[in-house]
Amino acid sequence: MTDDKTVEFDTARLDAYLRQALGLSGGRPEIARISGGQSNPTFFVSYDTRRLVLRKQPPGELLPSAHAIDREYRVISALAGTDVPVPPALLYCDDRNLIGTPFYVMERLDGRVFHDCALDGVAPDQRRAMYRSMAETLAALHNIDPAARGLGDFGRPGDYFARQIGRWTKQLQAARTRDDANFDRLIAWLPAHIPRDDLSAIAHGDYRIGNLMFHQTEPRVIAILDWELSTLGHPLGDLSHSCMAWHSAPDEYGGLVGLDLAALGIPSRAAYEADYYAMADHPARLTPFHMAYAMFRWAAIFEGIAVRAKAGTAAADNAEAVGRLAAVFARRAAELT
Repeated sequence: MTDDKTVEFDTARLDAYLRQALGLSGGRPEIARISGGQSNPTFFVSYDTRRLVLRKQPPGELLPSAHAIDREYRVISALAGTDVPVPPALLYCDDRNLIGTPFYVMERLDGRVFHDCALDGVAPDQRRAMYRSMAETLAALHNIDPAARGLGDFGRPGDYFARQIGRWTKQLQAARTRDDANFDRLIAWLPAHIPRDDLSAIAHGDYRIGNLMFHQTEPRVIAILDWELSTLGHPLGDLSHSCMAWHSAPDEYGGLVGLDLAALGIPSRAAYEADYYAMADHPARLTPFHMAYAMFRWAAIFEGIAVRAKAGTAAADNAEAVGRLAAVFARRAAELT
């Protein structure tokens, strides 16, 4: 049994619960916290004959809608058996007496996870295929009928961009670490330029390379990870978010600006979009609004991380450095307006 300062709960109690709930046997598990990420603590729980992943709420007081791991568990359970690859969900536990917060458990998959968009160590021909799989997997998600999977009430349909802009504007006005004219410009510009179309689909909310698992040897996505921000939303919200890689540098959360994409085998943003459009059932296309929105939203998220870092409550060790990216993405977004 792991005795690690990064594991903040009673591992023996968890072990006893999992043995009973999942019929596990054998020796005591190894439990290790997965590094990275800014939000829900995630752990490998490894038995002799079973390898699991546990995601839990962080400890302490939380906002009512934050860290909703019950929603994560619900959506990956609902998508099982569809064309959308998700980790097999096993159980959800809302008993806070067990390890301090609600949690869920899923099977651990064998695959490759990359933390930068350059896909280091991958052959150029594989990179192109992996980006195509990324685009096609996102289209497959957006092609799912939410009601058919029991997710018709997974969010409010309609007015997605207006509600999101309002939400992040409110958060910025409540807690900012600095004055920033770019934020002020975006708060005024974005609501006045929302496109008229009002599509609704299952939206991941943070669809990017770092939240995908690829096959160990094949250039294809085998699982979409980290569903914390999922809801019913406009499909171009996800697509524009994934396209931010072409608008950010390698030291700005692992982007692509400045890299020789042709030599690396990485497609242009237009080619990546074309792969998505070829598979998507809807006719909508990205505009400068969508990209400005995506970078504004991400800037607001980074600003929230900076606020938590200043207060000493951020989840990740690099929260302060990540928080500084708020100004970078706000500037990039304002340049599109």
